[in-house]
Amino acid sequence: MATSPPAAPPRSPTDGAERSPWRVEGAPEQEPEKRDGALRSWRPPGGRSFWLVLLALLAINWYVSSTLSSAEPRTTVSYTFFRDQVQGGNVSEVTSQADQIEGSFEKAARYPPGTPAAGEEAKDVQRFETVRPEFATDDDLLKELIANDVEVNARPLDERPLWQSLLFGFGPTLLLVGLFVLLMRRAAGGAGGIGGLGRSRAKRYESSEQRTTFADVAGIDEAEEELVEIVDFLRNPDRYRRLGGMIPKGVLLSGLPGTGKTLLARAVAGEAEVPFFSLSASEFVEMVVGVGASRVRDLFEQAKKAAPAIIFIDELDAIGRARGGGAALGGHDEREQTLNQILTEMDGFSGSEGVIVLAATNRPEVLDSALLRPGRFDRRVAVSPPDQAGRTKILEVHSRHVPLADDVDLGAIASTTPGMVGADLRNLVNEAALTAARRDHEHVQLADFTDAMERIVLGAERRIVLSPEERERTAYHESGHAVLGMLQPGADPVRKVSIVPRGRALGVTFQSPESDRYGYGADYLRGRIVGALGGRAAEEIVYGDVTTGAESDLEQVTAIARQMVGRWGMSKEIGMVSVLPGPQDEPLLPGTGGRASEATLQLVDVEVRRIVDECYSIAVEQLRSNRDRLERLAKALLERETLDERAAYEAAGFAPSERYERPDAAAASLTRE
Repeated sequence: MATSPPAAPPRSPTDGAERSPWRVEGAPEQEPEKRDGALRSWRPPGGRSFWLVLLALLAINWYVSSTLSSAEPRTTVSYTFFRDQVQGGNVSEVTSQADQIEGSFEKAARYPPGTPAAGEEAKDVQRFETVRPEFATDDDLLKELIANDVEVNARPLDERPLWQSLLFGFGPTLLLVGLFVLLMRRAAGGAGGIGGLGRSRAKRYESSEQRTTFADVAGIDEAEEELVEIVDFLRNPDRYRRLGGMIPKGVLLSGLPGTGKTLLARAVAGEAEVPFFSLSASEFVEMVVGVGASRVRDLFEQAKKAAPAIIFIDELDAIGRARGGGAALGGHDEREQTLNQILTEMDGFSGSEGVIVLAATNRPEVLDSALLRPGRFDRRVAVSPPDQAGRTKILEVHSRHVPLADDVDLGAIASTTPGMVGADLRNLVNEAALTAARRDHEHVQLADFTDAMERIVLGAERRIVLSPEERERTAYHESGHAVLGMLQPGADPVRKVSIVPRGRALGVTFQSPESDRYGYGADYLRGRIVGALGGRAAEEIVYGDVTTGAESDLEQVTAIARQMVGRWGMSKEIGMVSVLPGPQDEPLLPGTGGRASEATLQLVDVEVRRIVDECYSIAVEQLRSNRDRLERLAKALLERETLDERAAYEAAGFAPSERYERPDAAAASLTRE
C-alpha cells in the first residue's frame, strides 16, 4: 500500500517577510540600493538609431566648432599698398612666416585706393594679409618697419590663447553630448516618450503635508465604516496576514456627484498615514498610442517603491468602460490598451501587494466586468446621499469656521434640503456667508441661509418688468400649483410661492417634504402630477385659454407618468414589467434587440396619456370647487409678490389646524411657470 510523503511543515504567512513587510509579489530579493534603482545599469534605448543620432550630433558639433573657432577674417591687400601704409606710419604690428605677412593698421585704410576697377568694391580695412614677392628680398622691409615703429611679432600666424582653443574645440562637443544624455535619460525614465509623455501625472500627497481624516467626513457613516478595515490593514498588516487574510486590492466608490467619494479617499490616506497618489482617469489617455499604458506602469512602479501606498483614480469610467464596443476598432484603441494595463497591474503575474487602488465613478454599471471581479475591484462601496441627520452633520462640518447667529438652526435647514449631497450643502453654507458679507452682517443669519437657498434652488432674480396682464396670469398660474399642493392628501407642504421672475421662470412654487423617504407610492406620484398641472388648469378656468408657461410642468408630468408605466409597473395594461431603459442605460430602439416591441411602446404612450388626462381632470375639478381659495391667494400674490409657508396657507384660507396629515415624502417638488 502506497504511503503519502510526509507533509511539509506549515509555513507562516509572514515567513520571508522579515526583511520588508511590504514586498511586491513576484519580485526577486535584491539589495536595498538595487531595489531603489541606484545601481541599475543603463542601456541606450533605440539600438542602432542611438548611434546614428550620436554621429549626426557629432557632425553638427564639428561644423559648429569649426565655424566658431575660425578667426576673424582678414582682407588680402597688395604688397605695394602694404609698403605705402608702412611708409605712412599706419601699420601697428605685423607677423610673418616665410613670405606670408599679416597684421593690423593703426587706422582703417580704404582699399583699393583711388577708383576701384570694375567688379571690385572699396572697403575700410583694419586687419590685413599679403604675400611678399620673391624678387623683393632685398627691399630692406625690416629696416622700414623698425624705422616706423611697427611691432614685429615672432609667433605663428593666428595663434590663439590656450583657453580659447579649449573653449572653441571642446565646448560645443560637451554641450551637445550633455544635452543628448539628458534627453535619453528622460526618455528612459519616462518609460515611453521623450519629454515625459509616458510618465505618470499623478499628484503625490504625503501624510505630513495633507492631513484629511475621518473627522472631516460626515453624513456618510456606512461608507466610512467600509473603509475603516482598509485603514487598519495599512497600519497593522501582520494582524491579518498571520491568519492568511488578504485585504481587497481595489475598492470602488460609486455614487452621485458631490457625495464625497474623493473626500473619503483622502481621509483613508490621512488616517493610514501613507503616500497617496491621486489623478483622474482621463489623464492616462493621450493622442499618442501607448502612452496611457506607459503611464499606468509608471504610476504603479512609483506606488510599489513607496509601499504601503494608495492610488486613487477619479472618474474611472473614462477608461474602464466595457470593451468590445463599436468604436474599439478590433479592441486595440488607446483606451482599451490603458484598461488592459490596469487589469494586469492590479492582478497579473506581478502582484502589487501593499498598494491599494481606490477608484470613484458615477456610473458603475458601464464598467468592464473584468475590473469588478474578485482580485481587482473586489469591494464596492456605495456612497449615497445623506439623510436628514447626515445633512445636519455635514452642515456642522462646513460651518465650523463660519460665525452663525443665534437664530440659525442647522437641523431645520437640513430638513428643507432633501436630496442635497455634501457638495450642495457646502455651496449653501458658502452662499449664505457671501450673502451675509454683502449685507455687512457680523454673523450669518437665518435670512441669509433662506435667501441663499432660494438663489441656489430657484435661481437668481431677473430684473424684468412684466405687463399687468402677464403678472396677473402668472399669479393665477402659481396659485393653481399652490392650492392643489395644499389640497392633495400626502403632497409635500408648500414652502414658498412667488411671482418674482427667477432664472428662466416667471414665477415659482416651492414644495419640500418634512422628512426623508425612500419609496414612492402611486397615490403620491399622482398627486405630484395633479399639483404640476395646477397652473395649466388655473389658466383654463380663469381665462378660458392656455399659454406656453406650462412647458416645464408638462415635461415634469410626462417624465413621472412614463416612469410609472414603463419602469415601476403602476399600469394594469402594461403589467409588472420594465419596458423602458433606466436613466443610466443607453437608449434602446425597437427592433434592435431592445427591451420592448413597437406595440408595447405604443401602449406605454396610451397609458401615459390616460394617467395625465385623469390627473388633469382632478386638477380642474378641485380648482373649480375651491375657486375662492384660488382668487384669494392670487390677490395676495399680486399685492406682496412673495409668500412664505405660513402667509401662503393663511391667504388661501387654511388655518394652521387644517393642514393635512402628510406622510413623509422623498424629494422636494419645484414647480415653475
